[in-house]
Parts: sequence; structure tokens; C-alpha cells
Amino acid sequence: MKFFIFRNNTLENIFGTDEVEYSGYEDISYIPQNTSLYLWMYQIPIRWNQKQLADEIDAYIRKMQLVFSQVPQGKEFVAFTLVDIFPTRFTDANFIVREAIVRYNTQLYNMAGTNVNFKVIDFSEFTSRYRSEELIGWKFYFISQMYISSKITSEFATWVDSKIQNIALKRKKCLILDLDNTLWGGVLGEEGINGIQIGGDYPGKAFLYFQEALSALSKEGIILSVCSKNNEEDVFDAWEQNPFMVLRKKDFVAIRINWNDKASNIVELSKELNIGLDSMVFIDDNPAERELVKQTLPMVAVPDFPKQAYMLPQFFMQLVRDYFEVYEITGEDKKKTEQYKANAERTREAKFLNFEDFLRSLEIKIELQKVDSFNISRIAQMTQKTNQFNLTTQRYSEADVRQLLDNQWKIYCIRVSDKFGDNGITGAVFIADNSIENILLSCRILGKGIETAFIKFVFKLLVEDGVSALEAKFIPTLKNRQVADFYDRLGFSVMRVEEGVKYYMANIDKLDLSIPDYYSITVKQ
Repeated sequence: MKFFIFRNNTLENIFGTDEVEYSGYEDISYIPQNTSLYLWMYQIPIRWNQKQLADEIDAYIRKMQLVFSQVPQGKEFVAFTLVDIFPTRFTDANFIVREAIVRYNTQLYNMAGTNVNFKVIDFSEFTSRYRSEELIGWKFYFISQMYISSKITSEFATWVDSKIQNIALKRKKCLILDLDNTLWGGVLGEEGINGIQIGGDYPGKAFLYFQEALSALSKEGIILSVCSKNNEEDVFDAWEQNPFMVLRKKDFVAIRINWNDKASNIVELSKELNIGLDSMVFIDDNPAERELVKQTLPMVAVPDFPKQAYMLPQFFMQLVRDYFEVYEITGEDKKKTEQYKANAERTREAKFLNFEDFLRSLEIKIELQKVDSFNISRIAQMTQKTNQFNLTTQRYSEADVRQLLDNQWKIYCIRVSDKFGDNGITGAVFIADNSIENILLSCRILGKGIETAFIKFVFKLLVEDGVSALEAKFIPTLKNRQVADFYDRLGFSVMRVEEGVKYYMANIDKLDLSIPDYYSITVKQ
């Protein structure tokens, strides 16, 4: 991703120069139009005159507003808050600079609340980790106006990268949890239901806090699953009978409680949930179990578990920062647990010898929607996160999608439900003029022919609007091989292949656009 950074001091030591372009110090005369992301990172200069410094901060607000007014609406603009990491006031009662900082940061939050392409990164989240003398490297400040000490630039670069990833809505999907000495203290098979440590005094209180935190995380769209060496019946009894349990059987989407090796169990969980191993995080107190998974399944994230229970709150927040934090949570995210539970039920329901009978039994409903203010965030999120069924893997921010609409693109999405529940918005197609720019579907609805029914229905609408021919392309990646022949199966003809990219053409009014009657398709008005 290419950045353009507006700044008032040296930042090359933090962001580097690859794919990054910088303004001059406090220079807003040049605003490029071809960058992917604009960053605004002004920092409080060292000034002894408090009135002058406050006026300077107020001027930064006006500069930032002017720049943002000239940024293309389809581009993301990310601003860092101001933090006074080296206060220069002479009296405790002098609040003039503090008040200016509050005005500046409040303006950022107000702009983020009224502009979908304006995002805010709280700089204090990083600076609060260090003392003032650790944050500033005075030698390089005077030599080259380098504000952040070279001793912590690598930590800052890592933090900033994670924040940019959060804005792009990229995070892990599933947390796989051990039980003994992980969700509670002690070994259930030895201590029994009433002997394990959960609730009450320490360490049980720490495990209770951990379970409460995990429960809150699941409500933000993270899938919880269990992988434990235990007797399944004992665990089920503990979940049902121990009054201090926060997480119980109903809170876990998929469960593997047996004596098989955990790497094999995790592979099975991945298949059951229909998500990639690289979307999973494995938590276990046993270092031998963690090492097995690290060696066998390097795609799975395996953080070290704290040695003491009192470190669990800190461990949980690190989990969130490293794997699950995003800039904002969509309504679809909050339904993830129930949606994946229902998907597991569908998998277990697949007992019919005739696959069509199975699909008919699901009572699949597909609602076609045009992009609107209610679904645009979810559509942008899908472009960032969908990999398996993604014909070009083109990523779009919410602002990008709005820009595409302004450019007269046709963008449709689908909401899919069946007798087990509502999967929410799980598919989208992007069409510019007579070209399909991308088709994508969430992995949780694959394997039911929904993708073909969806696209054929869209083709029917296009034909009714007078469109007879469409172009398309497939761009291969390591993860989307399963859809390499999707256009071929629809009846498109390959026109050429260049560097692995396949270019297609079809007269859609001549294609077979019949859709089986076990799909109920409606258009949202």
C-alpha cells in the first residue's frame, strides 16, 4: 500500500521510504491524487512560549481541515492524535497547551464521526508505554528533527503497522482454547468439578476474569472453540454444574475433547468451521503442546501462555492487540458465533444420499441487495478478509466502495439464510461497465451452489437491463485455487492468459441461467 504522509518533523526512521512519500515539514501545498492512504502525523514541537505553542496547535487543526477537504472522497485519511510527551510549562496551573491539545483531538474525533474515510489513531496508546526520556532521542532531534528515539522506532513501526491493519479490518477469526490450567486452574480429571479453581479467591478469580474477557471477545465476532485432552463427559458436567463457569458448551462453536494429538484436532476444527489455519490462534498452558502445534502447523498463531494466573488480564489484552483488534466492528461481526454454530449444524445435517435433497432440506433463502449505507461497511470488510472464493483479491476500503459507486459501478451483495439461521451478508459482485471486476463469497456459505445461483440471478438482471456481453478475469493467488475454473463452469470463454491471469468473455444472454428451485431468491426493495 502506498502512503503519503503529512508531517512537521522527520519520520523516515519510522516509516522508511519504500512505497512512502512525505510532505515537507508543515508543507500542505502538494496533495497527490494517486496514493492509497493519507497519513497526518503532526507532533507537538518543543516550545517554551506556551501561548505561541497553543496557537501553533490551533493552526495545525486548520491545516488538517484544509488538506482533508482536498483529499479524494474515495481515499482513506488517517490522523494521529497529539500527545505532549515533553511538557514545557513552568506552572502547574497553566493549561493553555493542554486545552489546545484537547481542541485538536476533539476535532479529529468529530471528523471521524462524520466522514467515513477519516480515521483516528490514538498516539497515546503507544507513548503511554514509555517514559518521556525514552521517547525522545535528543541528539537526533537536534541533528535531523527526528522526534521519536531511534531506540524505539522498530517498536513504533510494529505498532503503526498493526493499526493500519486494523483500519483495513484484518484480524484472526478463531480462538482455540485448552481447558485445564487455561480456562480454569487445576486438572478437572484430578480435582473434580468442585475442585478446579474458577471464581472465588486467587487464582480462581483470575481465571474467572479471563473467561469473562473471552466471552466479551466472542460477542465482538471472534469464534471460540475447544481443543482439550480430557474426558468429554467430565467437561460437559463441569460446564453444566460448576456455578462459577462463565463459558459453557453453548459458547463454543466447535469442540474437540479427546486424547488425540492437538495438531490433528486443530486441522479437523479448521475443516469443520471451513476457515483457514492461518485464521486461528491456539491457547494452551502446556509448552509441549504449543511446540507441537508450532512445528506441525506453522500457519496457526501460538502465543506463549503466562506462567502465573495473575498475568491473564495482561495476556488477554496482548491477544487482542496482536490478533483480534480492528478499527470498528460491524453488525455482521457480532453475529459470527451464531452463524458458525449454525454452519456446524448444517455440516452435521448433511446425511442425505442425494445432495440436491440435502440442499432442498436447508430451505436456502438468498436476498439480493444493492449497496447502501447499511451494508457498505460489511462489503468493504469482505474484500479485505475473503481469500478462498475471491476471483481477483482486490481489496477495498469503505471509502473506496463509495468512490466506485460514484464511478457508476454496479455493486450487489447477498444476504443468505436457511432453516438453521441467518448467515448475514456473505457475497458480493463488482461490475464496471461491461466488466466483472470481482466476485467474492464468504467461506462459510461455500459448498451449496449459492455462488452460481447468485451470479446467474445477477446476469438475468443485467440481461433485462440490456447487457448482452461481459468481460471478466481471474487473478490466481495461493488461496483461491478452488475458483480457478469458476468462469469456465459458468460458460465463459478464455480470451487470453497473461502471466497466469485468465481473461474471459461471454454473451450472457446465451448462457444457461436456469437456477434450481430449492433456492428462494428475492430482491430487496
